[in-house]
Amino acid sequence: MSDHHDQAVVRRARPEDIPALVASSAALFAEDAGTRDATVDINWPLAQGAERFASGIDDPARLSLVAERDEEVIGHLVGTVADGSAMRPVKLATLHSLYVRPAHRGTLTGARLVAAFLDWAREQGAQLAEVTAYAANADAIRFYERNGFGPHTLTLGRSL
Repeated sequence: MSDHHDQAVVRRARPEDIPALVASSAALFAEDAGTRDATVDINWPLAQGAERFASGIDDPARLSLVAERDEEVIGHLVGTVADGSAMRPVKLATLHSLYVRPAHRGTLTGARLVAAFLDWAREQGAQLAEVTAYAANADAIRFYERNGFGPHTLTLGRSL
């Protein structure tokens, strides 16, 4: 783990960051879903991530951030905002993807990515922010709780 003064720059992703976003997303899929969810195609970021990231860079309802240190991307965050519905009339911000390389964890880089996402969500008029984590990923759950998220819903699943 790096020391706590490891200050990465958190900024909006640019088109030239797409290969690094794909690599960061692939690392997340391998580490998280790859060890917890056999139903997820962990090769998805490599197969379709570039197109997905490219389409989101200029989309005002999507936010793609990178954390960069010494001109190297060490993490990313992807989030969206969506208008409410008749049933749930609240503008919602969803944090879809967050990853920080293991060597840079414990440096507040993840917390700074989340803070930037929450600031953006407020600017977009969101009234609620949410994130999902695998129930077996205790570290992620603790991280999100430290950053102000709390239990809201529970999804249960079973094999058929």
